[in-house]
Amino acid sequence: MRSARLEMALEGGLLPVPAEGRVAVLRPRLGDDLAGLPKDRVEVVTGFRPDFDWFAGRGFRTVRAAEGDYAAAVVCLPRSREQARGLIAQAAGLVVAGGPVAVDGQKTDGVDAVLKELRGRVALSEALSKAHGKIAVFPAGAGLAGWAAAPVEVEGFRTVAGVFSADGVDRGSALLAAALPAEMKGKVADLGAGWGYLARAVLARDGVKECHLVEAEADALDCARDNVADARAQFHWADATTFRLPKLMEHVVMNPPFHQGRDADPALGLAFIAAAARGLAPDGVLWMVANRHLPYDRALGTLFREVQEIGGDAAFRVTRAAYPVRTR
Repeated sequence: MRSARLEMALEGGLLPVPAEGRVAVLRPRLGDDLAGLPKDRVEVVTGFRPDFDWFAGRGFRTVRAAEGDYAAAVVCLPRSREQARGLIAQAAGLVVAGGPVAVDGQKTDGVDAVLKELRGRVALSEALSKAHGKIAVFPAGAGLAGWAAAPVEVEGFRTVAGVFSADGVDRGSALLAAALPAEMKGKVADLGAGWGYLARAVLARDGVKECHLVEAEADALDCARDNVADARAQFHWADATTFRLPKLMEHVVMNPPFHQGRDADPALGLAFIAAAARGLAPDGVLWMVANRHLPYDRALGTLFREVQEIGGDAAFRVTRAAYPVRTR
């Protein structure tokens, strides 16, 4: 666990946190224990709303974007290699020259490969191994030119490393977009909107009056703002499973996630389905795509009066679910 590695790195002097100045912790995950760091000087930097809210709720100063000089930084490696490089380069530029930058991650996050790349570019310490992961430290400064994350253009859309389907349109989303009715009208919510692919398809319908893009990842939502240039679009940086839409919708579209980190978690998709049912008008319709193996049938049958498979392929199922059941 991250807390065990941090504790050993701090106690053993591998990570010498200066006595003064802010300490940036980039992209920690919900549940991470940062107790070994000076809480009054820690600034959690994350654009993922559930993580942001979790750390803010525990009294940490939490920001979407880091600003100014820091005395030290800890980079918590994400799954995406390109995103990891970008975070490390960002940390090296945020910390005062010579200040410690720690890179921490699980083996399943690719920490070994990242540290191997770093060794040829910076004065990286020996790695401390603990709890199926590693942590190593280097002094902030030059040497990481070219690692900074930059947006890319994919099939006419702007994306960035680390967001869902950053390299191209997701097959499931494409199937869902093709199945949406031409006569779609009224208010629409796109839950887990990502970088705006489905929302742009929705707004191609003249009858749509509003499209609410709800997305937990700030980087993805920033891309969506560029990709969906339409006055009818409204953008919400929020956890779709808990967010309350400003009004009931005639339609909800979604390709819900089903992973927390590297672990499959069907409960996440089930929470999206429940959120969709709450956000729909009594005669509203959910348009959803999901992998066929996921156990969503029971929830759909419980929360909607009409459920129909309307498309898909061998891997994905496109579902139309109408008339949400109101629970007392």
